[in-house]
Amino acid sequence: MTLTELANPTRFLTLAGRLLPWLAGATALLLTVGLVQSMLAPDDYQQGATVKIMFVHVPNAWLSMFVWGVMSVAALGTLVWRHPLADVAAKTAAPIGAAFTFLALLTGSLWGRPMWGTYWEWDARLTSMLILFLMYLGLIALWRAVEDPSRAARAAAVLTLVGAINLPIIKFSVDWWNTLHQPASVVRMGGPALDQSFLIPLLVMALGFSLLFLTLHVAAMRNEILRRRVRTLQMLQASRAEAA
Repeated sequence: MTLTELANPTRFLTLAGRLLPWLAGATALLLTVGLVQSMLAPDDYQQGATVKIMFVHVPNAWLSMFVWGVMSVAALGTLVWRHPLADVAAKTAAPIGAAFTFLALLTGSLWGRPMWGTYWEWDARLTSMLILFLMYLGLIALWRAVEDPSRAARAAAVLTLVGAINLPIIKFSVDWWNTLHQPASVVRMGGPALDQSFLIPLLVMALGFSLLFLTLHVAAMRNEILRRRVRTLQMLQASRAEAA
């Protein structure tokens, strides 16, 4: 099935209904395996057992940026290609991305307290992540404030593309400025710096959280399409009642 065919909401609903049980099952399986592997991973010689917060913090931090990237592609679909489901994809991804960003900030502060001696520091990485969280909240508020879906979609698409400038700032902040965060240790030149006892559980958890996003996103898109259909029917009934 091509993207053009998926532009038909009815076809998307059919595909979503078939995929969701499998996605939910795979998500539950991977997260269970990842959590068990994370608990069985050895303590770090410097950080002790607190290093295991990494297995939740890092996937959420990655996904907070990845979801905004998905929304940016959807924004192009709204403004350039006029894809019928593009604004649905962007609108439903925003609350999920906000949740991932909040969890990244929360687990990061819990990890930072024993390591840095403080829950929060206004360094480049933390500040840019907080800005990302506020941008998510701003987009959600924008969609709720504008009643016309098409106007809200265009305004949100522009804001999303402008906000995408923050993604490379988050990614390279540890290289451009002096921050408390360590440089990249997984995706880097020369290969990962993590030992396999940490790397494998981290990758399994990252894949599990990625499937969790996909599952939640498909379910949310399905619900949004159905909500819009109900709204359209209500408007038609109201206009017919006025005409009568």
